[in-house]
Amino acid sequence: MKTALVIGASGGIGSAMVQELTSRGFSVMGLSRRINGLDVTDAASVRQVMDPLEGPFDVVFVAVGTLAAGGAPEKTLSLVDPTIMRDVFTVNAVGPALVLAQVERLLPQERPSFVGVLSARVGSIGDNKIGGWYSYRASKAALNQIVHGAAIEIGRKRKLTTIVALHPGTVETEFTVNYKSHKMVSAKTAAQNLCDVLLGLLPAQSGQFFDYAGQTVSW
Repeated sequence: MKTALVIGASGGIGSAMVQELTSRGFSVMGLSRRINGLDVTDAASVRQVMDPLEGPFDVVFVAVGTLAAGGAPEKTLSLVDPTIMRDVFTVNAVGPALVLAQVERLLPQERPSFVGVLSARVGSIGDNKIGGWYSYRASKAALNQIVHGAAIEIGRKRKLTTIVALHPGTVETEFTVNYKSHKMVSAKTAAQNLCDVLLGLLPAQSGQFFDYAGQTVSW
């Protein structure tokens, strides 16, 4: 049976990914702060929770993130709060980097594997037409760079592994409850879309940024 690991499994998209991967025949392990005490912003916590894992995992999905770390997305530069910005960066960029540092040894060498990291289109510098949301945008742009670099590094030893950043669309979760959109989709639908995209990619596409429809997103 194929295996999968979901980091951030108690969140809206993370829990939906656990269910979706299970429905596709994967044996899924889910990790999160709520379930396992995993604090992705703390290197010691990441090591403590992930060191015992043996793998190999055919799919790893990293679904950690925060919109504004308890604050609100900034509409103007004058609203930038250094403490909140630092907290957003720590969760959205540092956390996934610490997780990805543990991932290579958990991937198979002789068969294809897939690593998806939850990003957001607003992290695209090229796609930014309206400004604002400084902390969230910048932290996701940093995350995209981390994913791209990780794909290069891990790909040197795991040549059949595909590692990508993924934009899920606007999803109905606790993050978006106050940011309604007519294009909003359920976490279940987002998970289905993300699985379709991730599992359909090839190693040659590793290190790229894709949306829920499988279209590349500009950096």
